[in-house]
Amino acid sequence: MSKFLQSFDGERVFSDARLDIPHRPAAVVKAISDFEQRAPQSKKAQNGASSWGDPQAFSNGHVAEEYPLDSLPPSVRAAVEEVGAFVQAPVPLVASAALSALSLAVQAHVDVKRAEKLTGPVGLFMATIADSGERKSTADSFFMKAIRDYEADQAEEAKPLVKDYQADLEAWEAKRAGIKDKIKSDTKARKPTIGLETDLRELEHAKPVAPKVPRMIYADVTPESLSHSLAHKWPSAGVVSAEAGIVFGSHGMGSDSVMRNLATLNQLWDGSTLTIDRRTSDSFSVKGARLTVALQVQEATIRSFMDKAGTLARGTGFLARFLIAWPRSTQGFRPYVEAPDHWPHMSAFNARVTEILKKPIPLDDSGCLIPLMLTLSPDAKGAWIAFHDTVEAQLRAGGELSDVRDVASKSADNVARLAALFHVFSGATGPIGADAIDDAGSIVAWHLSESKRFFAEVSVPNDLADAAKLDAWLIEYCRSEKVETVDKSRVLQFGPIRKADPMSFALRSLEEMERVRIDKIGRRSVVVVNPKLLDNGGEK
Repeated sequence: MSKFLQSFDGERVFSDARLDIPHRPAAVVKAISDFEQRAPQSKKAQNGASSWGDPQAFSNGHVAEEYPLDSLPPSVRAAVEEVGAFVQAPVPLVASAALSALSLAVQAHVDVKRAEKLTGPVGLFMATIADSGERKSTADSFFMKAIRDYEADQAEEAKPLVKDYQADLEAWEAKRAGIKDKIKSDTKARKPTIGLETDLRELEHAKPVAPKVPRMIYADVTPESLSHSLAHKWPSAGVVSAEAGIVFGSHGMGSDSVMRNLATLNQLWDGSTLTIDRRTSDSFSVKGARLTVALQVQEATIRSFMDKAGTLARGTGFLARFLIAWPRSTQGFRPYVEAPDHWPHMSAFNARVTEILKKPIPLDDSGCLIPLMLTLSPDAKGAWIAFHDTVEAQLRAGGELSDVRDVASKSADNVARLAALFHVFSGATGPIGADAIDDAGSIVAWHLSESKRFFAEVSVPNDLADAAKLDAWLIEYCRSEKVETVDKSRVLQFGPIRKADPMSFALRSLEEMERVRIDKIGRRSVVVVNPKLLDNGGEK
């Protein structure tokens, strides 16, 4: 947990820590370690730390903190650990998939009241910054299974109603066309049409209404199409995508429309009434809808997006609404693992999600959501205020959060949302308790530190960012394998930079900073890490 929140919960001790590589079978660990230990060490490495200068620090270096798994509800944590052991994706990615499922299942049922005049939805916007191949889709498939099954079951049950509606609509359209044709012919014949006009008005009031059939998960959709579905099909939805096209791709994200689309998604996060004006078809309003967003976006993609629309994205508060995760890749450290025969924790998770989904969602006569309003207990409100004030104090000039004021300003809102999700998922009744606020605060604070780390890195040139990523990978690899050298070919194969020229440039930058050296052992080129970086957690 970040130092700026150590005062938030005096019973907990938080310290900076790097994300752990997922567990690997002991035999694999030993085999890798034995191989590295058998390899002859370079002469420079054998000379020890005394032959090295002090490594220069990265000006924007921020150490990734350990994800606070213990702050998840026990049943959620158990499911995350069970899936993570098999999928071997970064822990924050798997945990984010679980929280996204909670958000999508619960958001239609409750809102949360933080204080007087401060109420809002509980839906989360989550973004995981990771390369293709990090298995987000696989993690999502586990945690969204109950929701997809619910969608399929509801669609099957609704088939007779849909057929009846289609028949009723065709009959209505035929009657309407007949009246309109009669009005045209009588008008030409100069006959009175008052009675026909009355019939047409009455018929308009009798237009069949389509049955509400849950459509909850979208992957590839434009903001306008999503809004239309929320208004006319089902008022609670989630965009769950490993491509992030709705935000960072080509869907309506040209310079002329980016402001409009960001504003649309902002209003859906807020739960505000949204009006969509159209030129060629009927305009419509979205009222009482709820939205969850769970995206994976590649770093290069979001860098490009920030170059094009970064000022708008942050100035409008769009990116501030997201709980951002930027986990270290696990690719290259994922030996084959057999799927377990049983998934007791995942089964329990899905059973609870199904139980929540089967409860009728609260709708008014016009089909708009009217969720139950959850409140905070006095202790919970005190804990929430403590979080709010602790963060607020760090927004001043020179404060730890002064460079991410936009993100920090939404963090207390996200704490209340996440606490409400924990409250409902656990089956608790009455006001939200202080424990839920404490746990939600720990997780939101972690995401806040990730936002700070990412926005600090994304603001630096690509070449320095590459050097920082490679530096972090080398330190983590050497510490986990208890070595000081890594074959250059292995760095290229398993490290964060998979192209030779950019990797060589990054290594030269690290050499100039006294963080690594490149040595020759026979015909092999090896990267030697400054031993001083392997002491004290490599935090220099």
